[in-house]
Amino acid sequence: MTDPTTAYWRGIRVSLPFLLVVLPFGALFGVVGTEAGLSLAQVMGFSIVIIAGAAQFTAVQLMQEQAPTVIVLASALAVNLRMAMYAASLAPHLGHAPGWQRVLIAYFNVDATYALSHMEYESNPEMPLNEKVAFYMGTATVICLPWYGVTWLGAVLGQAIPPGIPIDFAIPIAFISFFAPALRTFAHLAAAAAAVVLAVSLQWVPHNLWILIAGAGGMAAGAEVERRQAMK
Repeated sequence: MTDPTTAYWRGIRVSLPFLLVVLPFGALFGVVGTEAGLSLAQVMGFSIVIIAGAAQFTAVQLMQEQAPTVIVLASALAVNLRMAMYAASLAPHLGHAPGWQRVLIAYFNVDATYALSHMEYESNPEMPLNEKVAFYMGTATVICLPWYGVTWLGAVLGQAIPPGIPIDFAIPIAFISFFAPALRTFAHLAAAAAAVVLAVSLQWVPHNLWILIAGAGGMAAGAEVERRQAMK
């Protein structure tokens, strides 16, 4: 057993390695957002309101391609649907927290805070609720709060980059580096392969709807592979 303060600091400690991803990824969004023509306030609004790097990059890229607003919103929402699964997984552990704490938990519910907290709760099933919340907030302190600062720094630096220097190539590189480590099973690989094939072959679809189609096709392929594996 630990007390909430100890649990909070443990959450901070185990989250520190993730700064190697959070810091450059947040700074990159600031640079890319500025390059896309967003003001400093708009870039910061993205990171403060959405606080989800993949959805932010998706939205900015579609805005650069002048996609309709409804497509931008739908695509960003589709990218972030995994957060609903994270919330459902955390509900048995944190669902009885006070309302104001649940609001903060939902706001800070991102890949790293979920993964670290879920692993902690599963390995310590007798952990009291107040310690679970404290641990979660410790991870959020390291994972989420620096996101704002490095986004601002990237946006300020991005304003200093001459317009003739293209940095759009950084978006796909960032996506690859962010998601490639998560491809750990055959179902993951099947989903990624199906999404890539659909994305490349459906470039002719208007309003960039190929993004939604490729995402849905990838999820369907991954689910089908998992279903077939479960039947064996």
